[in-house]
Amino acid sequence: MIEYILLQGKSMNFFELRTLIKNESKKGAFIDSSDQIQNIIFGLNKKVLVPIITEIGSIPEDIEHDSSEEKLYSKVSDIVLAKCFQELGLQSSVNKERANCADVIARSCFHNYSLIGDAKSFRLSRTAKNQKDFKVKSMADWKGDHDYSVLVCPYYQYPKSKSQIYGQALNDNITLFSWEYLSILLENDIVEKETINLANLWNMSHILSVNIPISDKNNCFLIDQDEMIRLYLNVTETQFKNYFSRYKGNIISRGETEIKYWEDKIQKINRYTREQAIEELITSLKLHEKISSIKKYISSLQR
Repeated sequence: MIEYILLQGKSMNFFELRTLIKNESKKGAFIDSSDQIQNIIFGLNKKVLVPIITEIGSIPEDIEHDSSEEKLYSKVSDIVLAKCFQELGLQSSVNKERANCADVIARSCFHNYSLIGDAKSFRLSRTAKNQKDFKVKSMADWKGDHDYSVLVCPYYQYPKSKSQIYGQALNDNITLFSWEYLSILLENDIVEKETINLANLWNMSHILSVNIPISDKNNCFLIDQDEMIRLYLNVTETQFKNYFSRYKGNIISRGETEIKYWEDKIQKINRYTREQAIEELITSLKLHEKISSIKKYISSLQR
């Protein structure tokens, strides 16, 4: 399938990408699979990439939590982010390191700045999130000598009212970007050039911080940020709202697909025999794995 896509060159939708991740995750070769998928995504043209951008922020419900497939999906979201930066005219790559560093690095070809990026994807079924899920403070530590730090998360997964992530973003100049913002930029053919500097897009938290009093620093500032991006793009309020109306429709459609997955799962469980139900419960609770871990630990002490 990989060779076919590469030869065909440039066509892929989210379902095909999802299938590719699933198949590659079964091979147990994380680095090789990541490299293979990166070659494919980096070869996509912008028209093919844009529909994938707003889908990648939602982890499919049928991907098991903390599985090799979920880890590969997360890496692919980094690859998609790096490709977005490339389409915006930046040099961008995915970090090969696995922990305690930025996932994506991008550099301006014209304006002598660099940034780190971190891609976030969440399940639609996971509504309870806290500040640690966004890693805003970590991004401040990872920035190092780079000029900007950009978190890219599904727009509607950001907290809607107060959250410490907003104060942290303002204090440390971490830009709270979104997959939806990236899609709008690419749909409007925004590309950095000698005459176009995108630095203000990555510096928005600093710009916002100038006019936000300390007492309000933890308040959600996305509405103000939306207006800044709208003005940057020079589109009307109606045009800007229409983009987000379309994104909402896509999320609703995706949500219905994910609901169907769980409804089918419920029907399957309802057909279980008593023995099947018990075995499924033991497996889902990972009881055998817990016993094995304890035995291994005890064994190490006995040696």
